Amino acid sequence: MTKSVLAVSALALCVAGAAHAGPEAEVLHWWTSGGEAKSVAVLQEEFAANGGTWTDMPVAGGGGDAAMQALRARVLSGNAPTAVQLKGPAIQEWYEEGVLADITAVAEAEGWADVLPASIAGHMQCDGTWCAAPVNVHRVDWIWANADVLEANGIAMPTTWEEFNAAAAQLQEAGIIPLAHGGQAWQDATVFEAVALGILGADGFRKAFVELDEETLTSPEMVAVFDQMRTMRGFVDPNFPGRDWNLATAMVMNGEAAFQIMGDWAKGEFLAAGKTPGEDFLCASTPGEGFLYNVDSFAMFAVDGEDKQEGQALLAELIVGENFQEVFNLNKGSIPARTDVALDAFDSCALLSAADMSASSESGSLLPSYAHGMALRGAQSGAITDVVTQHFNSDMSSEEAVQQLAAAVANSL
Repeated sequence: MTKSVLAVSALALCVAGAAHAGPEAEVLHWWTSGGEAKSVAVLQEEFAANGGTWTDMPVAGGGGDAAMQALRARVLSGNAPTAVQLKGPAIQEWYEEGVLADITAVAEAEGWADVLPASIAGHMQCDGTWCAAPVNVHRVDWIWANADVLEANGIAMPTTWEEFNAAAAQLQEAGIIPLAHGGQAWQDATVFEAVALGILGADGFRKAFVELDEETLTSPEMVAVFDQMRTMRGFVDPNFPGRDWNLATAMVMNGEAAFQIMGDWAKGEFLAAGKTPGEDFLCASTPGEGFLYNVDSFAMFAVDGEDKQEGQALLAELIVGENFQEVFNLNKGSIPARTDVALDAFDSCALLSAADMSASSESGSLLPSYAHGMALRGAQSGAITDVVTQHFNSDMSSEEAVQQLAAAVANSL
């Protein structure tokens, strides 16, 4: 009789253990390139070290469009992932659909409000509750260069668009591709907003791509932005359509191309390949004043089951933890979202980014990237990018482009 009772008790414990096996997280993200995959592996390892079970759901595509399609399908089927890589207004859009979880308890226990910049924290909150956890701060308006190529051709890093154009023409004459670029809509938008910040200035950029001011969208300065984009189109190679961003970065690495305009996730690719900043590659902000930021973050979706809910809490705690913020960003090429993380181990490009972010915050020129989903909702940013890509890949005049730009924005509101 005692053996039977013990057997039943053991079975009950096994069933209970199966029902509550510990923190679990199915994580949807689009970090699939070399530097990105290395970075997300850091989080996986730390999650496992804390007793969690991680189910990886990577969806390739640097801009995240494919991942968002996959997410939409999962949510509509009533089977949302535990955590999803989301950012900017997209977080608020999903919150308004009533599908995000509340992680305020974790945020308050960990003191997030005390260690995150107010502007960054604002993106992570939904109607006063915390609904997402920030991973990092990326700078978007970077120009990367192959150090040997520039030195061999007697070219310094350009500080104005006129200098860039002159250097590009010289490189082209020497048989070198001036600008490594991938013909994907989000990459076109990345170059466009960097050019726009340099030509419009911080105030003009804010009016155009945050406030959607029609006068600024149709101004002579905006015509000049499209004129510069037309010039840039002449500096890319014929094989650019459809090229992924990390393959464009590789072109700079191997000396096939001189420059790339891309966020500092590109630095993660250089570092993953064993390249040294200041020696193998160079970094500088694109011409002009200001700082365009892109913050990676994970939003937690409402899920059933204690295991998954514990997984969300653990994941949120680890993401904003000091250790992960340092180790992850060292791999990713970005800088920590937390302001109290020491930067002693970070490279010269990261230190420049941190200094520029601080200065831009003080001067009012710290701006959310429109191209990377931080400034506008999907309909508005998509409308702008459609015009940018159409112009870049056709003979559309700059004057026509600004008229189409204003019309597209008006129709998207």
